[in-house]
Amino acid sequence: MANFNPQHSEGKVATAIEEQTAKVPSDVFLWASLASMGVSLTLKCLGKKHTALFVGQWAAPFLLLGIYNKIVKVEGHD
Repeated sequence: MANFNPQHSEGKVATAIEEQTAKVPSDVFLWASLASMGVSLTLKCLGKKHTALFVGQWAAPFLLLGIYNKIVKVEGHD
């Protein structure tokens, strides 16, 4: 893939991370998000309010990581 902005290329660390995360199936992030919501609900039902809120907040980052993963797979890296 051509580099559309040669002045701004990815560093070695970012490239290495993208190469590894591209190997992870996208479903993993979706299931992790759903699992965090389920665990959060369970904790809430058990009366552990603060822990439930903490775990419940993991859903959004998992989904964002899934989006990032999908972009890297489709667009690639530098």
